[in-house]
Amino acid sequence: MTADTITRTSPSAAPQGPARRSLWPSSAPARGAAGLVLFLLVLELLPRLGVVNDAYLPPFSEMTRALVTQLGSGDFWAALVSTIRGWALGLGIAMVAGVVLGIVIGSSELLRQATASTIEFLRPIPSVALIPLAVLMFGTDMRSTLLLVVYASFWQVLLQVLYGVQDVDPVAAETARSYGFSRLTQIRTVIWPTALPFVMTGFRLAASVALILEITGELIIGSPGLGQSIGVAQSSGAVDTMYALVIVTGLLGVAMNFAARAAEKRAMRWHPSVRRENP
Repeated sequence: MTADTITRTSPSAAPQGPARRSLWPSSAPARGAAGLVLFLLVLELLPRLGVVNDAYLPPFSEMTRALVTQLGSGDFWAALVSTIRGWALGLGIAMVAGVVLGIVIGSSELLRQATASTIEFLRPIPSVALIPLAVLMFGTDMRSTLLLVVYASFWQVLLQVLYGVQDVDPVAAETARSYGFSRLTQIRTVIWPTALPFVMTGFRLAASVALILEITGELIIGSPGLGQSIGVAQSSGAVDTMYALVIVTGLLGVAMNFAARAAEKRAMRWHPSVRRENP
């Protein structure tokens, strides 16, 4: 058999048929939307086909109807505002405390060494373990949940700021000192630009943690908010309303994540990584 014969009979040289068109969308957003639609379809069919008891998992259409009913209720909007207010207040306190203490501690080798063991001891303590203390101090007031939110979010910010301060170029820091820059000028011109990407990462992480603890605190402690409404709906047997409120918390989390990413891109628009994403 000659080389020409091998070339002619090779599978790679065989004529190709028409390409098959996939039924699955090609773009990532379309695939995400298709996956969501498929999930909602399964959620609708499972209770209707008797696979699960609709007393525990009603069809998605019933959840939607309950959600529409909630949207027309003043109590729902009051609970939503309470949740957002507690989330924003706790996140703001955690950001200010984490950034200030992170820069102060991270700028001093002595303070870093003195506080390292304390931070490593306090950081792993679950925030929910502080619920008895919060209830003893503030009862079912919003301040109890605020304590949990601040405690959990603070560590996310503090650790990122510490990493950012440690990432400062020692040559740049020494140059600023040799030129006689004041401490505030060194922070503004050397430390802050280097630490800002870490600060924004801490902000994004803390935003998610703050929402989780806000809902958890309202659900367990009973302070005003969506978590309390979920607990009331569950205890009264309004399962469809309970799931509708759970859907709201999920949508709220998605919205806050988008907002945190948008704030990060705006604050970091000068950074090379963000400029590459937005040519």
